[in-house]
Amino acid sequence: MARSIMKGLAFAATAATALSLAACSDGASDSDASSSDQAGSTDPVIITANGTEPLYPLVTTEIQESGSGKIMTALFAGLVSYNADGSIEMDVAESIESDDNITWTVTLKDGQKFTNGEAVTSDSFVDAWQYGALLSNAQGGAYFFDNIVGYSDSEDSELTGLTVVDDLTFEVELTAPQSDWPLRLGYTAYMPMPSVAYEDIAAYGENPIGNGPYMLEGEGAWLHNEQIALVANPDYTGVRQAQNDGLTFVFYGSADAAYADAQAGNLDVLDEIPDNALATFESDFEARSVNQAAAINQGLNIPFYLDHWSGEEGELRRAAISMAINREEITETIFDGTRSPATDFTSPVVDGWSDSLAGAEVLDYDAEAAQALWAEADAIAPYDETFTIDYNSDAPHQIWVDAVANSISNVLGIEAQGNPYPSFSASLEPRVGGTLTGATRAGWQADYPSLANFIAPLFGSTSTYNFEGYASDEMDAALDAAANAESLEQSIELYQDAEEILMADLPMIPLWYQNVVGVWSETVDNVDFGWDSAPLYYEITGTES
Repeated sequence: MARSIMKGLAFAATAATALSLAACSDGASDSDASSSDQAGSTDPVIITANGTEPLYPLVTTEIQESGSGKIMTALFAGLVSYNADGSIEMDVAESIESDDNITWTVTLKDGQKFTNGEAVTSDSFVDAWQYGALLSNAQGGAYFFDNIVGYSDSEDSELTGLTVVDDLTFEVELTAPQSDWPLRLGYTAYMPMPSVAYEDIAAYGENPIGNGPYMLEGEGAWLHNEQIALVANPDYTGVRQAQNDGLTFVFYGSADAAYADAQAGNLDVLDEIPDNALATFESDFEARSVNQAAAINQGLNIPFYLDHWSGEEGELRRAAISMAINREEITETIFDGTRSPATDFTSPVVDGWSDSLAGAEVLDYDAEAAQALWAEADAIAPYDETFTIDYNSDAPHQIWVDAVANSISNVLGIEAQGNPYPSFSASLEPRVGGTLTGATRAGWQADYPSLANFIAPLFGSTSTYNFEGYASDEMDAALDAAANAESLEQSIELYQDAEEILMADLPMIPLWYQNVVGVWSETVDNVDFGWDSAPLYYEITGTES
């Protein structure tokens, strides 16, 4: 969500997309209703949680970062929903079937509707996907439709691969077999929109009408840079029935402020722990915390368009930088075991993750080997620059960026330092604009639980989030082969082949996998965190509800 300004890009993861916190309020306002105040009363149980100010209007096909993704997943229901372990369950769909992994027939459950009373039909999905795919609409999630027949990224076109059979049935024709296609369909880009959305899409983005377990509390529910208030949708009949009466996302300016509110009992659920609390959060919130693997990774990207970082010299330097980073020490001493050193480009929570890829020794700390590689590169062209790492300072990155820079400097004998930007969006601008002057923090929070989502959007020559100029015919061919696999098992093997190419090229230097770490108040129960690090808000109850 991708978590980019992207749900996919875990630029904090998260957009980090989950780690990036939008600026503003230091806590819940006096009018916020928290289950902390309500347990044991007859008042509605409203769950308060930390969130981030959405960077874009709340339109299903526009969402590109995880803060907005949490809101949209509450407001909308897709064809499938994700369980805590990443498995899928039919939600709006009755069935999703194919005999060849190319043509898929989607049958919807009858009786589903939006909160304005409009029925959820085949057109609700087909029209939304058509809108999202049109180049002129410039939707951030457009690339999710690039495997449907008729898609074009150079001009407006019709997705001719979409055919409405009747109100409850539509067909999707893909450009090639894709065995994991149903795994995508719980992501926000594939969720439906009502017909009224297209009358004024800007107004709709401020007041979205969904079909999910929650809906906006009413006019003024979204107070920009402060909070957004949702209430349970009484007409939702899907698999994510809200067990509470509402959900308020409070937008904090820092993880420290959010943690302080959680400690004071003013925030019910927090899915981001500040660095200075990583060693204590489990004791601070005894039996009310989580530290588990999630579909989030963190890395360094170094542009191929910079001097010294392409060709043979660049290959040597990338490997040297990677082997100069003591991942084991950093994850233990700085992150207190809430991260684990990376062994691939994906995450341990997805099928196909590997700790034994060919070439993965480049991710091991080896000072002597790093120094030798750097010397080989210097023999080609001496390096007399300061190695910089861009990062956004509105999330807790400085401490690990400094540690990585120190590790590189100590091993290679060069100047290395962090280069902070005040916000996630500010740090993204030079990436998107191709004006980076050094390395940049780059992470990914998966949109759906598949190896494909960690690799295809980032490392193809024309991939949407390939900002640093990586281009490889070999990699493009490997991605095509994996995408066209006839079975999920074959797809996994082929994506692992693609990862072994990445180990040699290192367009991203993997650092570590990020756990979801979070806490909750004494007045809520049934708090569970999913494969993608997001709490399953709809399951949460008050302690006496």
